[in-house]
Amino acid sequence: MCAGKLFGVLAVLFLTNLDVMNFVFGLGWKIVIPAALWLLLCFAAFNIVPNWRKHNFSRLGIMLGGEILIEVSIISFTLNVILEIIYLTLLFPAGKPVPSPGGILFHVLFCLFVTWLMAMNGFIRIYASSVQMGIKWRVIFLIFWWVPIFNLIFLKKICGIVREEYAFETEKQKLNNIRKCSEICRTRYPVVLVHGVFFRDRKVFNYWGRIPGELMRNGAEIFYGSQQSAAATEDAALELKENIMKIIAETGCEKVNIIAHSKGGLESRCAVSRQGLAPFVASLTTVNTPHQGCAFVDWLLERVPRCISRWISARYNGALRKLGDTNPDFYAAVSDLTSRRCRDFNLMTPDAPGVFYQSVGSKMKGWRSAPFPLNLAYILVRFFEKENDGLVSVESMKWGSRFIMAFTPGYRGISHGDMIDLNRQNIRGFDVREFYVDIVRELKEKGF
Repeated sequence: MCAGKLFGVLAVLFLTNLDVMNFVFGLGWKIVIPAALWLLLCFAAFNIVPNWRKHNFSRLGIMLGGEILIEVSIISFTLNVILEIIYLTLLFPAGKPVPSPGGILFHVLFCLFVTWLMAMNGFIRIYASSVQMGIKWRVIFLIFWWVPIFNLIFLKKICGIVREEYAFETEKQKLNNIRKCSEICRTRYPVVLVHGVFFRDRKVFNYWGRIPGELMRNGAEIFYGSQQSAAATEDAALELKENIMKIIAETGCEKVNIIAHSKGGLESRCAVSRQGLAPFVASLTTVNTPHQGCAFVDWLLERVPRCISRWISARYNGALRKLGDTNPDFYAAVSDLTSRRCRDFNLMTPDAPGVFYQSVGSKMKGWRSAPFPLNLAYILVRFFEKENDGLVSVESMKWGSRFIMAFTPGYRGISHGDMIDLNRQNIRGFDVREFYVDIVRELKEKGF
């Protein structure tokens, strides 16, 4: 990569300073024109393939190429500034022949244009391909790119994010290539991912982020619950059962392994224990599910006037219909998350014999562990229930024969959304995709 950067810097410097060399050494047009054409060709080639690696046209290659272009443009700009100072003080001292004002202006503008063109190419590549850069840093840089010092600070941050993302993803690719043949997630029964409240399964923007792709790369067969996003637990469970029975009928798999997030865990438990799905389920893993309810939901429903809650419900129901729900019921979905409803639910929903139950949870370590609105919800939930993920307390997540706690060594913590890779964010010390690979691998080892 260093050789590629050196090539880019030299191509830019020779291209932008060819006019000065011609003026000083009198090269002549027979030399200057072919040299200019050759340097333009090198410049264009470097802008197309700045990353001298096999995967330079993959997402990661395009992204790293953008970082290289920005780095080379900064180095080239800095060196050109130094060269301009040398020209003015040493090469063209007072009393010596100097280029015309028009020639000087053309030289300066051409230098700026070349470095600007390369930097823009780099930004477009990064903006179009980076996942970890996120919306925040994209917006911040667009606002402050013209402010001296600040733009350099933010530019350094963006390049650091890109390099970390490239290193992380390439290591993951190497790991998957090594274990490709072993298919460690090839379970006896397929995996059904069940979403939580107020979301639908989508192919374009998958509720589970990069998790399904990682599981499938390691041999897993993945399906989705596809139940409505906002409904009473009983109603959503019935729809979930029907969808799972369709999967079984179409594939002939006999049983499935359910991995359910948030309220989807309650709906899965209901379908298994109370609606006859147990004979067709090998295991149920609930992820950050409020088995004991959410105390802050109790507090909200007690204090919000009924007329206001009905108005809010009507607005949400209208929006949810547009997302695909046929008969959404916002109020019923929220009400089933209260502590009292969950206590009654647990009494009526004992674990089904023959089904392996386990639960997974996480916690935030502070309000800065997640963006809005989970950062504000974290403070509210902590007031009632101490440790939580921004929506559900740790104690409420525990269910089944085993509880697995996801954690990070630093101060970041893991939020309710992080557990389904909602923001597609790489968290230091916690690889959410590998976390699910381990869960499914263990299910395979248990014979499920």
